[in-house]
Amino acid sequence: MSDRPVLDPLATVRSKGDPATDVYLTGTVFLDIIFTGLDRAPVRGTETWARGMGSSPGGIANMATALARLSLRTSLAAAFGDDMYGDYCWESLERDEGIDLSLSRKVPGWHSPVTVSMAYEGERTMVSHGHEAPPPEEPAPPCPPPSRACVATLHPGMPRQEWIALAAARGGRIFADVGWDDSGRWDPDDLADLRHCDAFLPNAVEAMRYMRTDCPREAARRLAELVPLAVVTLGDEGVYAVDSAAGETAEVPALTVEALDPTGAGDVFVAGFVTGSLAGWPLADRLAFASLTAALSVQEFGGSLSAPGWIEIAHWWQHAKAYDDQDREALRRYAFLDDLLPTAARPWPLRRAVPTIGFRRP
Repeated sequence: MSDRPVLDPLATVRSKGDPATDVYLTGTVFLDIIFTGLDRAPVRGTETWARGMGSSPGGIANMATALARLSLRTSLAAAFGDDMYGDYCWESLERDEGIDLSLSRKVPGWHSPVTVSMAYEGERTMVSHGHEAPPPEEPAPPCPPPSRACVATLHPGMPRQEWIALAAARGGRIFADVGWDDSGRWDPDDLADLRHCDAFLPNAVEAMRYMRTDCPREAARRLAELVPLAVVTLGDEGVYAVDSAAGETAEVPALTVEALDPTGAGDVFVAGFVTGSLAGWPLADRLAFASLTAALSVQEFGGSLSAPGWIEIAHWWQHAKAYDDQDREALRRYAFLDDLLPTAARPWPLRRAVPTIGFRRP
């Protein structure tokens, strides 16, 4: 694991006997190769040069990294190829980000999945390649280790994930998102595992298609009948949440930023929301914090590379308060950061994965 964090958002809720893991998650790790600085979409039959490029662990690694950079004790169960790409991803996550990979495995002879992402006009286009990892020689345990929370991705059209119900029965809080339904069915039965979850965090398009409505807020209200807390991201409009367990709704507008690369922004949003939830913050503060972390991430390239840590958050907050012409309502929305962040900036140690495979640290 990494060095002792400089800021522990769960310090006030930790007690003796707590599980060693704050958040458990599982999924596929990709090697992401990101091209930025494209003026337009690539045109068939031509060569397009990008002004920027980076490489980093992607896929489920985006969210694992985002959680770890917010000082949550993160455990990732994933398969890694035994090629150079797999070694790079493993080293970046375990050594540089401090993520616990004791439940992960290296697969001899299996090459790592790869995604090439091209960012332009505030959007991204991705091309991926990979094969399903062979099953482990010894079956994985049916239930993850004790943890405060688990992040689960629901996969449309795929078999139910039994570990979700087992983890929930053990007392873990389950935060779910959902993969894109390439079939176009958007079958609500694919959301059956929501009955074991504490929160569901789809984007507006996903929520509306599953709930058969053209209003994202109405979709959130309908989803809240299936899960205690429905959080629907609205893109440039912000985020809307319905907490049916508490009888509460909240909406937070998006921060206006210049987006360089939106890769992984949804994963960073979930990580920020999980952090605030485990810390016991009010719903509106959790939404604002998650929106902030996502906004900071899109201003840098890459998914896991761009996930902000506390140093970026603290610098943003000090910068925001330094100008007299700031929106007073917006400043009040983030005033909870005053009690969370140090009052003075200092050079905090913050580990980062290197942006390319070709270089090695001395």
